[in-house]
Amino acid sequence: MLHSLSLRDRLLAQALILLERGDSDLSLRALARETGVSAMAPYRHFVDKAALMAAIALTGFTMLEKNAEQADQAYDPHAALVAQGVAYIAFARRHSALFRLMFADGAGMALPEHQCRGAYDAMARRVAELAPDRADAGALACWGLVHGLATLALDGRLATDPAGEAAAIEIMANALTAARPV
Repeated sequence: MLHSLSLRDRLLAQALILLERGDSDLSLRALARETGVSAMAPYRHFVDKAALMAAIALTGFTMLEKNAEQADQAYDPHAALVAQGVAYIAFARRHSALFRLMFADGAGMALPEHQCRGAYDAMARRVAELAPDRADAGALACWGLVHGLATLALDGRLATDPAGEAAAIEIMANALTAARPV
């Protein structure tokens, strides 16, 4: 399957496999070896290891955005918001090394913000439907909740409990639509 991809895409796919496998040596030369190409081939696509890691992080943000879009199938904005949150946490669990690279490593942090916002923007649109008068604060609260739960899960501080996670996100969604005190 990897052979049908461009060399750059094959390198990225193999690098993602190595990252998720926990390989500590993610050098361009090691990647070339694993991919079965010359030692210099990766340098035609990535200037250095930092460029490779940034490209992997960007791939992760694209994957996370696709997950958010798939979860956003419900017509009801409340249900869609909960589904997006659950999908976000599940993505972090499935791709823990990638998630850390995206959010806690210099590679993901060095990317331009507009390239990393797809999943957040999908969530923010649903929040705006539920609470148009407090959309910005609501989106920040929702993202803080799901990202915090995802991070706690990766740190081993949160047992796998999709129903419990959905219930927590449901509480947040309910709070968005609750009447504001006068």
